[in-house]
Amino acid sequence: MNPAPNLVLVGPMGAGKTSIGKRLAVRLGLAFVDCDHRLEEITGAPVPLIFEHEGEAGFRARESALIAELMRGEGQLVATGGGAVLAGPNRDHLRARGFVVHLQVSVAQQIERLGRDRSRPLLAFGDKRARLESLAVERGPIYRDIADLAFDADGLSVPVAAERLGALLEQRWQRTETA
Repeated sequence: MNPAPNLVLVGPMGAGKTSIGKRLAVRLGLAFVDCDHRLEEITGAPVPLIFEHEGEAGFRARESALIAELMRGEGQLVATGGGAVLAGPNRDHLRARGFVVHLQVSVAQQIERLGRDRSRPLLAFGDKRARLESLAVERGPIYRDIADLAFDADGLSVPVAAERLGALLEQRWQRTETA
């Protein structure tokens, strides 16, 4: 058991971090924060536009600053972007103040969920399947390494996934509060 003041969802795009996270936050009485949506609120620009004007490096710098800020808080369920775990300092912040859940999903499920989604800069060009497979190879070991709990969301509806994960968390996560 990893006592922590926050719950953090990591995993690939299309794993359900936002949709499952929203339901789970309600169930657990946590404030829900989606990192990508929060960055859009802060900057006033959608993620694809941030990528276009600042490149991936600029986006990642903004993402890292946001994660550092969020992890100083407590009582939150934080849904990270798929690449948030790439930076070592982000992983350190998430581990230090979060119980980290890796939402696992197959590439086939990602394709099904993201088929019509045009808001993902890393999937804007080329073969989506090949890109998702490449990202899985690159990021999968990092997700596994950082996670306190791995949860297979493949093929599960959002309500079922949230219910099952909530039950697991009641057994595995000890929520802490700091003074």
